[in-house]
Amino acid sequence: MPIMETVAELMALAARTAPKASGQDYVEIVILTGPELQSLQAEMEAYGATSGKKNFDRDALNVAASDAVLLLALNKPKVLGLNCGACGQAKCSMLETVEGPEFSGPLCAWRMLDLGIALGSAVKTASILNADNRIMYRVGVAARRLGLITGEIVIGVPISATGKSPYFDR
Repeated sequence: MPIMETVAELMALAARTAPKASGQDYVEIVILTGPELQSLQAEMEAYGATSGKKNFDRDALNVAASDAVLLLALNKPKVLGLNCGACGQAKCSMLETVEGPEFSGPLCAWRMLDLGIALGSAVKTASILNADNRIMYRVGVAARRLGLITGEIVIGVPISATGKSPYFDR
């Protein structure tokens, strides 16, 4: 459905232009459609089965019912340099990011806020355009595992335009 690809592009625009700390942008953006959604769905189902984690299969069905998926990630985010301690370290220079089971962390709290604001801007845009959407952590896990986007943490936003939202009646 080409119109939903346009919606995803406008969501990406909103995420790109969202305010970011010190005007530094570490948000990576990718739009998935067509066969990429099938690969994402399959990876979500497989990861849920092998990891034993709940609801990857449920969310995979949501991806299958979607017209597009917007992926947002933090890609090599540098610390802001405030030494604020919000990340759990007394000084920014002490923050060491390590690979976890699904994502890398810890990350600078201000960069995580940047990602959150970008996500909020994207889903606001989808809402204004009357596109059903939902922010999904599980989509990000699978997309990162497949290498569909580069980043320490990835979040997915599937979008759909049908008579009934597939994301909330689950």
